[in-house]
Amino acid sequence: MKRIYLSGPMTNMLDLNFPLFHATAASLRAAGHTVITPSELNPEPGTWSECLRRDIAALMESDTVATLLGWQDSRGASLEVHIGKALGMKVVNVQDLIEPQKS
Repeated sequence: MKRIYLSGPMTNMLDLNFPLFHATAASLRAAGHTVITPSELNPEPGTWSECLRRDIAALMESDTVATLLGWQDSRGASLEVHIGKALGMKVVNVQDLIEPQKS
């Protein structure tokens, strides 16, 4: 079982993109994964810096960074992916975990 950190855009997104984070986390949990999501770490708005500090601390407890659509356009998600890669974590598109490609 993988411990997956969800990374994606939140700032300037409708409802901070919480619906997508919650739905994706539910799908991954149904597949048996342990999931950490910024939407659950930061249910109340805080400063960007406060939220990112909590997020990075949780990222350190993960094996895999799973990216949501649009992560490249997010300053925070880009940092999370960079940190994950620098530390040798697996970085994948979340769709590859939800809908594994058929060989």
